[in-house]
Amino acid sequence: MSEKRLQRVVARLQNLPSISLPTDYPRPSGPQKVVEAAHVAELSDSTSRSLLKLALYSENDDGEEEEESSAQRPSPFHLLLATFSVLLHRYTGDTDLVIGSSSASSSEPLVLRLSVDPTDPFWAVVQKVQQVEKEAEADVLPYETILQALGRDKEDHVEGSRPLFRVRFFDETDEPKENFIRSTSLTSDLTVFVTRPPTSSHASIAPRISLRILYNSLLFTSSRISFIVDQLSTLLRKVASNPLSPVGCVSLLTSAQREKLPDPTADLHWCDFKGAITDVFSRNAVQWPDRACVIQSYPSATLHAPQEKRVYTYGAIRRASNILAHHLLQSGIQREEVVMVYAYRSVELVVAVMAVLKAGATFSVIDPAYPPSRQTIYLKVAQPRGLVVLKGAGKISPTVREFLSNELQIRVEVPALDLLPDGDISGGLVEMDGSEQDALAQHAHLGDTDPGIVLGPDSVGTLSFTSGSTGIPKGVKGRHYSLTHFFPWMGERFGIGEHSKFTMLSGIAHDPIQRDMFTPLFFGAQLHVPTADDIGTPGRLAEWMADSEATVTHLTPAMGQLLSAQATRQIPSLRSAFFVGDVLTKRDCSRLQALAKNVCIINMYGTTETQRAVSYFAIPSVTEDPTFLAAQKDIMPAGEGMVDVQLLVINRNDRNVPCAIGEVGEIYVRSGGLAEGYSDPEATAEKFVTNWFSEAKVSWQDTIAHPPSGSPGPEAAYWKGIRDRMYRSGDLGRYLPTGTVECTGRADDQVKIRGFRIELGEIDTHLSQHPLVRENVTLVRRDKDEEKILVSYFVPLNVSALDEFESDIPEAEDDKGLVRGMRRYRRLIKDIREHLKKKLPSYSVPSLFVPLQRMPLNPNGKIDKPALPFPDTAQAASAERPRDESQKASATEEAIRTIWAQILPNPPSPVPLDESFFDLGGHSILATRLIFEIRKAFAIEAPLGLVFDKPTVAELASEVDTLRNADLGLAGKAEDTRAPKMAPKAAIVYGEDYEKLKEQLRPSYASVPSDFGARPLTVFLTGATGFLGAFVLRDLLQRSERVNKVICLVRASSAEKAFERLRVSLRDRGVWDENWLESGRLEVVTGDLGLDRFGLDESVWSRIAGEADVILHNGALVHWVYPYDKLRSANVISTLTGMELAAAQKPKAFAFVSSTSAIDTDHYVRLSDSLSGRPEAGVPEDDDLEGARATLKTGYGQSKWVSEKLLFEAGRRGLTCRIVRPGYVVGDSNSAVTNTDDFIWRMVKGCVQLGLIPDINNTLNMVPVDRVAACTALAAVSEWDGPLSVFHVTARPLPTFNQILTSLSSYGYSVQQCEYLVWRRRLEQHVMEVQDNALFPLLHFVLDDLPTSTKAPELKDSNTRALLTRNGQASSMTVSEELMGKYLAWLVGAEFLPPPTASGAQKTLPALANGSATRAIGRTGV
Repeated sequence: MSEKRLQRVVARLQNLPSISLPTDYPRPSGPQKVVEAAHVAELSDSTSRSLLKLALYSENDDGEEEEESSAQRPSPFHLLLATFSVLLHRYTGDTDLVIGSSSASSSEPLVLRLSVDPTDPFWAVVQKVQQVEKEAEADVLPYETILQALGRDKEDHVEGSRPLFRVRFFDETDEPKENFIRSTSLTSDLTVFVTRPPTSSHASIAPRISLRILYNSLLFTSSRISFIVDQLSTLLRKVASNPLSPVGCVSLLTSAQREKLPDPTADLHWCDFKGAITDVFSRNAVQWPDRACVIQSYPSATLHAPQEKRVYTYGAIRRASNILAHHLLQSGIQREEVVMVYAYRSVELVVAVMAVLKAGATFSVIDPAYPPSRQTIYLKVAQPRGLVVLKGAGKISPTVREFLSNELQIRVEVPALDLLPDGDISGGLVEMDGSEQDALAQHAHLGDTDPGIVLGPDSVGTLSFTSGSTGIPKGVKGRHYSLTHFFPWMGERFGIGEHSKFTMLSGIAHDPIQRDMFTPLFFGAQLHVPTADDIGTPGRLAEWMADSEATVTHLTPAMGQLLSAQATRQIPSLRSAFFVGDVLTKRDCSRLQALAKNVCIINMYGTTETQRAVSYFAIPSVTEDPTFLAAQKDIMPAGEGMVDVQLLVINRNDRNVPCAIGEVGEIYVRSGGLAEGYSDPEATAEKFVTNWFSEAKVSWQDTIAHPPSGSPGPEAAYWKGIRDRMYRSGDLGRYLPTGTVECTGRADDQVKIRGFRIELGEIDTHLSQHPLVRENVTLVRRDKDEEKILVSYFVPLNVSALDEFESDIPEAEDDKGLVRGMRRYRRLIKDIREHLKKKLPSYSVPSLFVPLQRMPLNPNGKIDKPALPFPDTAQAASAERPRDESQKASATEEAIRTIWAQILPNPPSPVPLDESFFDLGGHSILATRLIFEIRKAFAIEAPLGLVFDKPTVAELASEVDTLRNADLGLAGKAEDTRAPKMAPKAAIVYGEDYEKLKEQLRPSYASVPSDFGARPLTVFLTGATGFLGAFVLRDLLQRSERVNKVICLVRASSAEKAFERLRVSLRDRGVWDENWLESGRLEVVTGDLGLDRFGLDESVWSRIAGEADVILHNGALVHWVYPYDKLRSANVISTLTGMELAAAQKPKAFAFVSSTSAIDTDHYVRLSDSLSGRPEAGVPEDDDLEGARATLKTGYGQSKWVSEKLLFEAGRRGLTCRIVRPGYVVGDSNSAVTNTDDFIWRMVKGCVQLGLIPDINNTLNMVPVDRVAACTALAAVSEWDGPLSVFHVTARPLPTFNQILTSLSSYGYSVQQCEYLVWRRRLEQHVMEVQDNALFPLLHFVLDDLPTSTKAPELKDSNTRALLTRNGQASSMTVSEELMGKYLAWLVGAEFLPPPTASGAQKTLPALANGSATRAIGRTGV
């Protein structure tokens, strides 16, 4: 093998791209999965003739014949491969393609790397294909050698396991090695085999070609493959007529596809103006003056006090807005002049906006949270003539106030707009006629008088801002047409109307806030406004929405994530959730659906420039279609245009060519509802373009200017006529086979992160203005958590001034590459960050800055962006600070460090004391969460704005200490955790252990005798001294007709002590009967579950093997903390021992008491949720447990899983097995004797001690012990079809946490229900103060996320119900409030609970029957 040949191959295949074909289904996570399907198509005669024409084509056009060798002419294979490569380029936008192929001269495969540029003539692509194939054949090598040389033969890291290619193109007659085809099939999405069958001379001279396409049906539909074949044929026919056509401009559209895609010349009802929103609102207010319009929540005085809600009617808001509108008009505000509103989320914002519009002016909003420099930029762009300051928005900063005074010509200012509880409006005090008066006092009498300003479809009513590439935001002027046009259609399509309840959740300075306000006002519906706490507190927003009974909400994905974070309340009222502003993921949707089963999620694609004219993609509710979301890809598509809106995907190289299905183009939005444009006419002309498809070809009647009958209405004066315009979005996308659109990226450098639109060009403009930056480029990269972050790369300017910014910290030996540079220029990076903070909003400041010696360039001399390195974010962040921190962190600082590490997306380790929270990746949503975590951790009333004022760990810690000293007068010391710890012993992996233990099973097992069901049986029982075991023993011995005798295995040092232990255990539980001994039906043997043969000697083992008919294995070591290793002997090995006893001497039935802990994984929760609503809902009893093979968290659950799987296998080999799988086992339904060492009763006691119960609506599979005992005994001794059966023991109906815990107050306990987060915090404070609570041992579990950790799957129990019915017992039982009363009475009698003391209780605790045992006892039965 030539070393030079290998070097050439490796050089050609460096920095390989990864193609991303458009798929129809989500790509499965984890290892590649393939379900191969085939599609065979024969090329049509016209396509074959085109191939022939191309094969004979010559670039020589001088008229002279030129002899060309056949080797120089392209073969049909070359032509088809070139056409296929062009299709790949058009589908993906990639210009660098890698295709696996075959060689006609060698059995070794070829890896072809082809470059396809949209400006390339088709014939040039053909020649490239020939050249690349020739080079590859000259350097042919075994595929394994290529992989090894490129480092792609390893699977222990991402790059090594990534395939070289995902598409293959073979000639059917070539003979590539079979192992190559087989080994690459798993990583190939698409494979094309070209077949040319032999023909006779009588056939057409044109080649007969067939294509056999193998594709992964997990990714593609058959219709997608059909489209590919059609487009390949279409492309071939078109380039045959002109082989020099640029490949980026040839249309791929077929007639069949045109029918599915929007017609760019269709009528979009340009003249269908629905009226101005002000007029619609006023009509609603006059018709329903007392109807609730805005319901605003106000923060409570303390954390735990209930919120105050105020209701403002349509009449009150109309009156208030009229008063303000008249004031603006009388103060000189002219039509379409800008009035700036300094605002916050509130009813006053609604009043101010409606007033500005009623005055015929244009409203714009400034968010006080923006830095003053940004506020002045917005003011400069807007040039407002009026200013309305909402009283709750705070005071305008001095620098902004100075700008207002010196740079703007403000005619009127309302200094403190406030809507009072009685509906009156106040404008704040102003100097008037020598005295201070309310600014609006002179117009208070005009509340019932609408200004009557006529507004037309082209009247400008809104001014919103978007990013600008020059660093100056662009003002977008919104038209009144769009503010109302789409609402009637939305009402009909999504069931929205006057009955709806909307939420105000959008950012107040972003245009979606208009949708929040105008939609309910149009329909005469309610608008609910939350507090800042409601939005910022994890879990609170769902609580607020549920309490508000919201039916419609508008969200960004970031706000949706906040809504679902730690939510403890379902929102059954929510029917429609409209998402805007950023990419919507499947995870976002599933999280919301988990909260709101009835919600239809609508992904809306649009921009500020398109106003309300957007597309939509609807995800039906899970109650309507629980399977819909699973079939969607991870990113929700943009969908199709709403009524009178079209999404047109246009060829980027020739705008006259509409894109075909599957190919990437630029998205244009066509509608009559577009915004008027930008404040800058040049920018408007660039982005708002006349529809060239319909220009001078189609005309529509202008019914506004020239109505069919009568004269034009007054609105015609503010109508510019029909304008068929399109907005050039700058987004890339493609049509799906259904005709809907999915977005694929940005055509320019503008991106969205957390809902904020960011211009990378704007960042680079400001970055390049730093005096010490020579070159720079900013990119969006994804970090280890797949979150988008901004990374700026720069080359420092090598001048003397740079010296003072170079770090004097010595470089460590382990510092390599990027980290070394970042450490060296740490000071410069900090200075650059501060420079950008003054120029940009916080969300536009990059998270990482990477200094480079030089920028990598591609052959075209442009920055090679794929070659830019991406550092590990934690490593990079640590490089931006000194390696040694001289000041040791205090206990408070360490605690805050821990909190930051938990909530920051990519925290450095350790978190530096002097870096800003926002510089390390924090943002406003995380900042609010941080404050609430600090409140919880330190039990202080930390103000929400604290992190903005004190953004570093050191500053926060100092303020926290001050607050703690004031509130508590104490400060804790951090525990010293620096002591070295021993490395833990490697744990046994339970799934692997099962595979090993399976080898210990017998090859086969005999069935029980045919008379098993016809005679009394002897049962060998383990675990009889435990809580459940005691009741199982009683139940067995009460079935005298089926059970002759029970032999109990009891752990003790002697037979006498074993007997006494059993007697005491059963007597304490009230189930002992001396007659069992006297009749000889009970025998006790001493032994131990963890020992060989249960510790029984040979003779006893042999006697039991011959005497017993049933082995009932109930014994186990129950422990929720021990790992699997520690429970293996008592729980798993003992099961093997029991199976061996069941097979010894004579065949016996084996009954095993398992636990739902064996299926306590997310898989079974999801499975249960997916089956909900069906007649036989729940996890099936015959499930194979593979969904829990690797994801069980507790050692106890793992031990039960392994035991069950061993029994499954033994059952397949013939062993008669019965598995009983109960949930929480609680007290006897008659005597109420229960087990106090149980999570449920600890929860009850802990709540009584705290005086609070959490609002958790999760179900609890609580089943009385006598019910479980009956099911267990019947499963063991009853006849049942089949060798293996599983019996789920579940309550019917399932009780909930809320039902169980609210019964406490019913029976007189002084407890109040509160939201889970409040309960959790109070519990932690309680434990900190008194160090005594029943939940203290389980605090880590309770404080983690109790609603999530206690969510359990529903269980199907058809086997159990059939078993009970067959034996004449009721098939359902639950824990009712009456039964809870019995349990509480018993727990009081056992002195586990104090007696209830509240007066006026609804119920009194029942008197228990005499003789009920009242000794608190645990569950252990080993």
